[in-house]
Amino acid sequence: MLGAVAGVLLSLGFFGLAGLVMIVASLGDALDGLVARRSGTVSVAGALLDASGDRYQEFFFLGGLAVFFRTSPVALVATLLALAGAFMVSYGSAKAEAFGVPVPPGIMRRAERAVCLCLATVLTVPWSWFASGAALPAWSSELPILIAITLIAVVGNVSAVRRLWTLGRTVRARAGDASRAKPNAPHRPDTYLAPEPLRLKASDHTARS
Repeated sequence: MLGAVAGVLLSLGFFGLAGLVMIVASLGDALDGLVARRSGTVSVAGALLDASGDRYQEFFFLGGLAVFFRTSPVALVATLLALAGAFMVSYGSAKAEAFGVPVPPGIMRRAERAVCLCLATVLTVPWSWFASGAALPAWSSELPILIAITLIAVVGNVSAVRRLWTLGRTVRARAGDASRAKPNAPHRPDTYLAPEPLRLKASDHTARS
């Protein structure tokens, strides 16, 4: 809900208030797992709810910026690419967990994206004051956010592609190992990856982003 409020504020250009709401929402996202562990309420349903809420919250943040930059094709494209990169990084993690293989390392994950967006949104307010007083071009008043979404767009998509490529190599390697372990069995690459029934541990209360 806070993510949705922040998205509306971003779309209207109220960056100061939006930054505060984004920080509170992100802190809630960081603390929910701790609360679940301390209260003994860790569950598969909770992990699913948390992961789904994270995706919606990030969509509201970047979606709000997309609406704000709707009249600027370059900024709008950068925002949409940032949204794609954010979702694809998380998709790579989800596929790795579904396949039962280690999540490939990478950067620009959920926490890093949240810090980047929150910091840029808060810094936009004093920067816009400076840009106005220095008679800089009008588009430069949102420079911190433009830098943030460009960084997420470039680094996020590069990280997502590398993660998916590493995941593909790991999956193929395991398929080859399974085939060599059973030389007389027909090669069925779709069977060795069938996930076992999910057994949630206390450390796995949330989906890895």
